[in-house]
Amino acid sequence: MVDKKDPIGNLSYVADEAKKAIKLDVESATNSSLENTQHDPALEKRLLRKVDIWREYIWPFERRLVLIKALLVVGFYSLVYIFRVIDSANYSNAAIINLERGTGIKKQLGFSPSQWAWTLSIFSYSYLIFEPSNTILLKYFKPSRWMFVLILAWGISACCSAAAKDFAGMMCVRFAIGMAEAGFFPSVLYHYAFWYKPSEMPQRIAFFYSVGQLSSALSGLLAFAVSHMDGLGGLNGWRWLFLLEGLPAIILAFVAFWIPDYPESTKYLTDDERVFWKDRLAASTPKGGKKHENWDWRSLKALGKDPTFYTFSLYWICHGIGGFGVGFALPTVIYQLGFTTTAKSQLMNIPPYIFAFLLLNLLGYVLQRKWIRQWSAAIGIESTIIICYIILLVVDNPVVRYLCLIVAVGCAGCAYPVIWSERIRALNGTVASGIGIGITNACAQFSGIVGPHVFSTVFGPRYRVSYAVNLSVLVVGIISISVTWSIIAKRDRRNAAGLKA
Repeated sequence: MVDKKDPIGNLSYVADEAKKAIKLDVESATNSSLENTQHDPALEKRLLRKVDIWREYIWPFERRLVLIKALLVVGFYSLVYIFRVIDSANYSNAAIINLERGTGIKKQLGFSPSQWAWTLSIFSYSYLIFEPSNTILLKYFKPSRWMFVLILAWGISACCSAAAKDFAGMMCVRFAIGMAEAGFFPSVLYHYAFWYKPSEMPQRIAFFYSVGQLSSALSGLLAFAVSHMDGLGGLNGWRWLFLLEGLPAIILAFVAFWIPDYPESTKYLTDDERVFWKDRLAASTPKGGKKHENWDWRSLKALGKDPTFYTFSLYWICHGIGGFGVGFALPTVIYQLGFTTTAKSQLMNIPPYIFAFLLLNLLGYVLQRKWIRQWSAAIGIESTIIICYIILLVVDNPVVRYLCLIVAVGCAGCAYPVIWSERIRALNGTVASGIGIGITNACAQFSGIVGPHVFSTVFGPRYRVSYAVNLSVLVVGIISISVTWSIIAKRDRRNAAGLKA
């Protein structure tokens, strides 16, 4: 009986009745799916939404718990990724902050062009070394615990970079930041692999990756704002930049404790939902559990014999250098087009990443609906970047060159996410998936090792040598992804024939 004079009691009554109805609905749905869990699209769709949004049923009287219970799995990782990319991108933006005032980072720390390139690339060396092992560490310690360690470590290291006094100090702190950040992206993909089918991943990866592109745009806006803080509190603008980008990561690290680890163990799903989730995934999907459960080390042998391991790795290297290389010097390249001051040049860094954000979400949408294939999208992206580099080589008009940079940088940010689901699909087993994802993503770090040197200011302001190098490397990248496509297609036809037999 509802008492109109007792609104709190009314809410409790309504909530209790709603919970009972939902419990009956869940029991009905799960019980009807026990005989054939693979053929209940309604339940599958509901559970996917539940995992995506990482939420429990929340009623009006529980509003105080919304911030804890309504956190997003994909959304949380995307939020953290925003600050991870801002941290990476803003080091390039720091190169031209307050340059005219004589308080820029290069002048204050006495960097030569070669030393500046090394402080950029040392970040990627630590990525290359530590990225492959991070996915295994995530499985060993559980995602929620390992993510806490990674996010907290890079937040503290980013803040410490504001205290660097010379080349040696900056090299040390940049290496530490790279070491901490190295595990985040591959660990997120690895964590997704425990929860989703390969066919469900393109749009989720696209969204996750696209916010990183958007955060690259935000980094330019942040750098523009921070440039006006030069001298505030006795700190230069570039030091404020490093401090402000590290603090959010420290806060978000503690939120990571509440992310669900694995479908088999999370309290977020009911017992029947866990059974359903296990049955709907492929047998080759990585499995959660305790430290050494489901550790199929023999899958590493198959990984080493798989030709796609090498062709995918070559593609990741080529696109990293040819596609992403210019990103490490983009603020300087745009500034040297001669349009405006360094502060306003920071704002001109925003359009390429806005374009990448929009394009990537569009591609994720059409890929999820199978209007185009991942392979076609990847080859189309690389071809577009090559055309842009050809124009950058032969055309002198700064407006045309700027527009080509927008398209090239935007397309470069879309190549990896559109093909990641195919890369993960080609991996089998818990250990092989973890190592394979880590090594593949580590190959992208050649962009940070080679890119700053290819786009050194000694090749400016036209950077013809730089564009020519990128162009030639991307041609090799198209060949490698085409060969990979051929191998995977033959494998799929062979598997299909085996199933029919």
